[in-house]
Amino acid sequence: MNRQASIVQSHANALGALAMSAIQRAKKRLQFREACRNRRPWTEEEVELLRMRYADEPTETIAAELGRSVANVYGKAKRLGLSKSEAFLASALAGRLNGSQGVTHRFSKGHMPWNKGKKGLPSAGRMAETQFRKGSKPGNWLPIGSYRTNQDGYLQRKVSDTGYPPRDWVSVHVLLWEEHNGPVPPGHCLCFKDGNKQYIELENLELITRAERMRRNTIHRYPPELRDAIRAVGRLKHTIRRVEREKQN
Repeated sequence: MNRQASIVQSHANALGALAMSAIQRAKKRLQFREACRNRRPWTEEEVELLRMRYADEPTETIAAELGRSVANVYGKAKRLGLSKSEAFLASALAGRLNGSQGVTHRFSKGHMPWNKGKKGLPSAGRMAETQFRKGSKPGNWLPIGSYRTNQDGYLQRKVSDTGYPPRDWVSVHVLLWEEHNGPVPPGHCLCFKDGNKQYIELENLELITRAERMRRNTIHRYPPELRDAIRAVGRLKHTIRRVEREKQN
């Protein structure tokens, strides 16, 4: 009982920290919205100054004189349809705008890359000893006709060897159905009548629409009070997993 109580207390403390974190994030969002609402509007004099000087002066200089951010000045100029003049872009004042920044680190016109015409890179050191040879197969490779059980618990058989698992492996119950009834129609799927995925018999298979399958697998088929309990448990599990991930990070 003491161990269970300590676990519950730890989860409660974690949820408390998580709640405080959520409150802080919400507070920052509210502060940002308040700052946006209280943003200083542009006066007619500032707009006129921007129209006169934006084309031929650095934006940083104009922003400093107006007491505004560079991004704010850029945004206002864009809304007004203003742009830098060709003379300014060609000058040294333009900096990155005229394309001169980083020019010493670019490939020159006509530059030939060292690996042009080469396929792959040459093996260095002992690389060649551990590389796959042509025709080699991975250690988990299985021949056609092999069986496996996938993560969802369905028994599958390998029907081809293309290297693309969704095409190579087909569920055995689907193969059984198609052998007797043809392909599964679009928008339909097969389910086991008794819910046992290992009882693969034709009389245990049922062809239903995917919409019907969704209705069967959702919580809406339960009474309202049970649906609320399932949702509450799901939210609790989600919160616990998120707290555990935060602890690991």
